[in-house]
Amino acid sequence: MAAFSRLRTGLWAIVGLVVVAAIGLYGYTALSRPAQAQGLGHGDYQLTTVSGEPFNRESLNGKPSVLFFGFTHCPEVCPTSLAEIASWYEELGEEADDLAAYFVTVDPERDTAGVLSDYVAWTGKVTGVTGEAAEIEKATKAWAVYAAKVPLEDGDYTMDHTASVFLLDKQGEFQGTIAYREDRATALGKLRNLLAKS
Repeated sequence: MAAFSRLRTGLWAIVGLVVVAAIGLYGYTALSRPAQAQGLGHGDYQLTTVSGEPFNRESLNGKPSVLFFGFTHCPEVCPTSLAEIASWYEELGEEADDLAAYFVTVDPERDTAGVLSDYVAWTGKVTGVTGEAAEIEKATKAWAVYAAKVPLEDGDYTMDHTASVFLLDKQGEFQGTIAYREDRATALGKLRNLLAKS
């Protein structure tokens, strides 16, 4: 009877160790990589940069990058975000030599390669990306980006869209976001962390 009791105690001890190990592994995984990273951005979208190069999921491999979805007729969020991205490059200097930046339009109807090229050219760093409407839709779905056309009273339209900047490692995997108008020091800290890991 005493032997059975010791065996039962031993088995419960093993169960306890397994539970602790499982909790530890779960905690490590949750803290070391954002949960929403699983599969984010993966998909079969075929877009084009403003210089005519193909742009797809594989284009994000090789170096860390920042990715933003917007449109050239955007009144505030997009120009502000572009200005912030340009200022991050200026602040980081040589630290950002290997950092790529992409501006993917959510308004391909108006944002041709020529229009988009002119829009991002002043940054000297950001590559514009456009494509067919169906392919843009595939890309926004792959990245879980909200984008919707909003009619205006004058017959024109604007676009509602996700305003965060995506941070991707050199494997093109999602590592977090920088929110619209996020504190500058916090944004730079996230970028330095991204670059250090890459």
